Amino acid sequence: MKFIKISLVSLVFLTLQSCFVAKDYSRPQVVVESERFRTDQLPQDSLSMATVSWKEIFTDPILQDYIEEGLNNNMDIRIALQQIAIAEAYVKQGKAGYFPTLNLNASAAHQQFSDNGQFAGQASSANQFEVAGGLSWEADIWGKIRSTKRASDATYLQSVAAHQAVKSRLVANIAATYFQLLGIDEQIRVTEETIRTRTEGLETTIALKDAGIGNEAGVKQTEAQLYTAKAILIDLKKQSRLVENTLSILLGSALQQIKRGTLDAQSIDIPLETGIPTQLLSNRPDVIAAEYSLINAFELTNVARSSFYPSLTLNASGGLQSLELDKLFNVNSLFASVMGGLTQPIFNSRKIKTQYEVSQARQEQALLNFKYALLIAGKEVSDAMYSIEAATEKITVKESENDAYNLATDYSEELLDNGLATYLEVLTSQERALNSSLDLVAAKNNRLQAIVDLYEALGGGWR
Repeated sequence: MKFIKISLVSLVFLTLQSCFVAKDYSRPQVVVESERFRTDQLPQDSLSMATVSWKEIFTDPILQDYIEEGLNNNMDIRIALQQIAIAEAYVKQGKAGYFPTLNLNASAAHQQFSDNGQFAGQASSANQFEVAGGLSWEADIWGKIRSTKRASDATYLQSVAAHQAVKSRLVANIAATYFQLLGIDEQIRVTEETIRTRTEGLETTIALKDAGIGNEAGVKQTEAQLYTAKAILIDLKKQSRLVENTLSILLGSALQQIKRGTLDAQSIDIPLETGIPTQLLSNRPDVIAAEYSLINAFELTNVARSSFYPSLTLNASGGLQSLELDKLFNVNSLFASVMGGLTQPIFNSRKIKTQYEVSQARQEQALLNFKYALLIAGKEVSDAMYSIEAATEKITVKESENDAYNLATDYSEELLDNGLATYLEVLTSQERALNSSLDLVAAKNNRLQAIVDLYEALGGGWR
């Protein structure tokens, strides 16, 4: 009969547990549709350039060395690694939650009795010596400990994903800054070539004036154009120095002169595949981190919910206790106690309910952040894809424009030599040719920048 009662109580207990046990996380129905990329180049398969190592994307050996240096020395990377170490310590603590706590205590006490107290006439004082250990263990009835452990695991994985996001961003920033530097170098080369040409032109204009063919107005206009080109060169060299400093900081090194290649030598030949949109969930570290943040909030909600239900604890203590020190380590000094308890919270100033409501709100915040991360990821992919397309088209247009302006300049100079054109026409053609050349360099650099942006937007660079 006693066995039947125990079985019925156990059955009821297990039934209650199955009703209130902590829930398992499942990914919410956050669907990433192809249209979110907003591009006509919809992926036909699951291939994505994000899965390709940065070493295969950026083939310039100088750039590869800089990326390696940055990954080893960059401050943000090192800070992220320390965050992983912190999260790992909490994971170890979460695993230990299943084990009982054990405390060891040693004490000695002396008590002096009052002459008028309850022990008057018996003893004036007493000593108490004790060496004891206490053990406490809580049964994980409602999955509280399991959920706490899962929350710690999610925090750790979130820190790992955050580290990967820092790596992805760092690789992209180093590559983009390097390409920007190469673009400035090319613009400096074009400007210096223009300065040489205009210096020669100024000498020619002065000679024509001295020969009575030209006039002082033509000389001053040519001289002004030369100064304009020199001013552009000053700005470009300043910009080059500032970008070098930026790259030095990204590398985690002292400010230095940056060794580099040339813009024309850069080539990214890998197919620009975006993959299917849902791959952002597994490729892009910030999206991954956002989901782990949601998992952490979900599990902490489980923990808060479990606080409404009774907790089953087992406490045990034992050790040695004696009134005399020389008899402490005697078999007759042994003592032990075991106690099991079931604690049900009834009224605690609404603390449990408040904690649960807060955890629910934080879970909803984490879900909204997850959705927002996906929206931003889709936007960035769309922006990068369109920027690549626009930059490619612009390069073609600018090449044609530049060829036309160079020919126009040649024709204007030839007409001037034959007295069929004015200095103003030649100067205008030269000015437009310079601006067109600088714009062409910028367009080529913009395309490289857009490819880097696409690589980062898809979650590439951390592998």
